[in-house]
Amino acid sequence: MKRILIWSGLGVVALSLAVFGGWILSLPPAPAAAAAPPIAREEAEATIAALKPPKRQRPLIAIIGINDATETTDYLMPYGILRRADVADVMALATEPGPVTLYPALKVEPDATVADFDARHPDGADYVIVPAMSRDDDPATMQWLKSQAAKGAIVISVCAGAKVVAAAGLLDGKRATTHWYYLKELLKKHPAIRYVADRRLVVDGRVATTTGISASMPMMLTLIESIAGRDKADAVARDLGVTRWDARHASAAFQFNRPFATTVLGNVLSFWNREQFGIELIPGIDEVSLALAADAWSRTYRSRAVTFAATAEARRSRNGIRILPDQVAVRWRAGHLLPAIRDQQPAKALDEALHGIADRYGMRTANVVTMQLEYPRLSAPQ
Repeated sequence: MKRILIWSGLGVVALSLAVFGGWILSLPPAPAAAAAPPIAREEAEATIAALKPPKRQRPLIAIIGINDATETTDYLMPYGILRRADVADVMALATEPGPVTLYPALKVEPDATVADFDARHPDGADYVIVPAMSRDDDPATMQWLKSQAAKGAIVISVCAGAKVVAAAGLLDGKRATTHWYYLKELLKKHPAIRYVADRRLVVDGRVATTTGISASMPMMLTLIESIAGRDKADAVARDLGVTRWDARHASAAFQFNRPFATTVLGNVLSFWNREQFGIELIPGIDEVSLALAADAWSRTYRSRAVTFAATAEARRSRNGIRILPDQVAVRWRAGHLLPAIRDQQPAKALDEALHGIADRYGMRTANVVTMQLEYPRLSAPQ
């Protein structure tokens, strides 16, 4: 049986190389490293002014997710950073009762449903944050976003959450950006959008958009500055381990290219060598660091991160969200236990995860992860 499986696997590899070989050769090589252009002072000031709280002195911020496959870091990073800053009231919402399954890792219990939120706050939120979701046109999400926008909320999409906001009709005629992988799809479906390159975040009126997953960190720091001033934003940035967080971005460094495609294909075809890594879900765990580490290790096409705890009950994170363990266990297999995430700076947690991935699978795989996260601290694949 083992011999049959091996030969079957080799057959799949040979077929894949035959089918995809020509296509891969047609892809461009990795782009040369380029510096991100600076942001003019006037543009930065206009961004801060546009994001000022529209209603309350202490704003109310709602983060919406669908219960099935909302993006992990898009959902948890804004929640954790804004709660850590304590400059607003923040609620994590779901469209339906029950837990929110995040992609590619983690499961959480939201603070409320959108119906509960509407009952408590009929005048709506000051800000609504929209992560990437498994579907762009969820009816409950569409209705709720339109309602919140009509009530005067500033809508902020993270990563491919721009597709959700666009499907709700809120990006028509607006300047915007999104994750590099979904840009063509977004502009094809919504040609009235005016794409802005070389910006990690773009604000147009009462709508803001960002580039890839990691851009929610500078976006939240920018929002904190708009709410509470530069000194507060700088203090939170230091607490997170972030040294620079303005809107500058080198968009050309992120594109579908030959090294990315060959590495992903090679890792996918190593189907017999998948690994599962455990992260102990301790009480008070920092949800931002956890999200970044679990997200990164689950994007290698070689591995997946899961949480474990001694019991099945939810653990409350550092900033209050309840995280459900994936597995009940008191220990994890040696060599497959990821470092404990305690009171760690999130930016450091991500860098450590990327270094761990590079050590285990090579720098090309680490670069595949940074490309998916659209994380500009490391170069594109070489």
